[in-house]
Amino acid sequence: MIVVVQRVSRGSVKVNNKIISEIGEGYVLLVGFCKNDREEYLDKMANKIKNLRVFEDKNGKMNKSIGEIGGDVLLVSNFTLCASLRKGRRPSFDRAMEAERAKEFFDIFENKLKNLGLNVKTGVFGAKMQIHIKNDGPVTFILTEKDIIGDS
Repeated sequence: MIVVVQRVSRGSVKVNNKIISEIGEGYVLLVGFCKNDREEYLDKMANKIKNLRVFEDKNGKMNKSIGEIGGDVLLVSNFTLCASLRKGRRPSFDRAMEAERAKEFFDIFENKLKNLGLNVKTGVFGAKMQIHIKNDGPVTFILTEKDIIGDS
């Protein structure tokens, strides 16, 4: 599981040139599920994301979580995160989870974030999307299962 966490002042998703989801301050999360991912990762990743302290306090220090600032989440599936670029010039997607199973993981992950009290909007799983991101900072983090193993 790979999640690109971008702190944003706003974000939106278009499908067929129509905005289908948009948020204000919060996170745009690009999430890719890889073949070896396990469902137990979803809880841990959702908790990690909810509790990250990457929003600024009154002193300009990254000290607040998304819940503390009342931020939104725009969750977007992105299987290309699991690509391998080791050989040749064309990406290999052999490591990406099969689409039907990845859709199940995506839906479960969305619900876990919502159950933690986060306001979550999504793109359309498997669709060609245009993602508009106004990254704040810029502040971007890449989380994998290595970042959550052992966390609760």
